[in-house]
Amino acid sequence: MDSRGKKRTMQGVVLSNKMDKTVVILTERLVKHPRFHKYMKRHVKYKAHDENNMCNIGDTVLIAESRPLSKDKRWRVREIIERAK
Repeated sequence: MDSRGKKRTMQGVVLSNKMDKTVVILTERLVKHPRFHKYMKRHVKYKAHDENNMCNIGDTVLIAESRPLSKDKRWRVREIIERAK
């Protein structure tokens, strides 16, 4: 394990790569409704640091938590799992 502790990781799809060294990632998760006990999809957008501008729209990527890199960026792209078709 890392000496600085275990970083959270998430998998998501790239929505935008228009910024320099930054991509917008959409992650989805299932949440059980407390009363009706049905599963609902919830999604969150994260801005992640992409050092070499490798990501394209539609790519599936793995992002890891990091120190604050700017006002909104707190994640880094760890790897590209699948390229967009």
